[in-house]
Amino acid sequence: MNNIVIVGGGAAGMTAALAAKRADNNVLLLERNENLGKKLRITGKGRCNITNATEPESIIRATVRNGKFLYTALYTYTNDDIVRFLEENGVPTKVERGMRVFPVSDKAADVVAAFSGALKRGGIRVQRNIRVNRLIIRSGRIQGLQTMGGEELAADRVILATGGRSYPSTGSDGSGYRLAEQAGHTIVPTVPVLTGLRASEGAAGTDTVRALSGLSLKNVGLRISVDGKNCYDAFGELLFTHTGISGPMVLTASSVANLSFPCTAVIDFKPALDESALDRRWIRLLASSPERQLRNLMKDLLPNKAIEPVLVRAGANPFAKAHTVDRVRRRALIDVMKNFSIPLAGRGSFREAVVTRGGVDVREVDPYTMASKKVDGLYFAGELLDMDALTGGYNLQIAWSTGYLAGCSAAEKGDGNVQYSD
Repeated sequence: MNNIVIVGGGAAGMTAALAAKRADNNVLLLERNENLGKKLRITGKGRCNITNATEPESIIRATVRNGKFLYTALYTYTNDDIVRFLEENGVPTKVERGMRVFPVSDKAADVVAAFSGALKRGGIRVQRNIRVNRLIIRSGRIQGLQTMGGEELAADRVILATGGRSYPSTGSDGSGYRLAEQAGHTIVPTVPVLTGLRASEGAAGTDTVRALSGLSLKNVGLRISVDGKNCYDAFGELLFTHTGISGPMVLTASSVANLSFPCTAVIDFKPALDESALDRRWIRLLASSPERQLRNLMKDLLPNKAIEPVLVRAGANPFAKAHTVDRVRRRALIDVMKNFSIPLAGRGSFREAVVTRGGVDVREVDPYTMASKKVDGLYFAGELLDMDALTGGYNLQIAWSTGYLAGCSAAEKGDGNVQYSD
């Protein structure tokens, strides 16, 4: 009989607990919060992007950091497996744009409830409001752990699934890294990814984004350059915030681009038109309403909120009549519309980051079992590991898969044939 303790009651921890539970195993799940799955409840803006309905190889390709490490875990517990578990536990799912999988109810709380119910039916003990002070390790083997209250809990196996640093208000404050370091593991420096980018102070930066705050753009171009060299080029959706820029393209850039700061973001408001085509569009527009004020005329080209910042950048008089706009002024307007620059000072904070990059060095973890190579009986799962992926349900799949494999391995059954759905 094994005494297995899982530290962390999020996506990876709950999955590990269910996978580890056997007739001859005692499983204890420790959660620092009052409720399980606190971070899971806010994923996907409260809807919970459970996984992505693509092929496993595509999930591995979408894993930006250490994707190859995921192979065994993902093929042991696939995206189909988590969907099957949820549907068997009363949470039907649906597939949306980009193959993103959500609950039909659009409620992340339903996903948490499915896990909570399965834990209860499986007879898994859950202790809430428990924080771990240290691991108890003797002669290179895990013996248990000590809580912040001083209580010592014996364990044959311990699975750390405490999360990273993103959304620290949910309990993911990086405390698991301290426990891993105590066990002799290397912690790769952490940075927030899948986050917005902060504008630099000044008129071109913070003043501009504050004026544009709340403006959401579709079908625009974005280039980011560092020291004059492009490191990211994309087309899609972008959002101005009160501190900088965000939206799908920016989140991806924060993950895949080789960013260093300061750098510069350049927005193309009209990527479907080159400068010559946009010039012809301007000529027709100016000729069609020669007495119309420039600020009103531009409503045919830009969202209202973007008009004044573009006019200011171009040095144009917003009250000028269309027939007074000469070629020089027209070219200035075109240049700003095609190259609207925002100087950037850094990433958004961990408070807003979807996920953490960095963490427990995966070279010190067995990818076939999620077991520590440093301490016998110690396992890792989820965001605590130095793995991260693009948006689209991939990061949660990492949590499900690594949690399941860690749980199976801790129960001495790593063949992937274990079923825990009721």
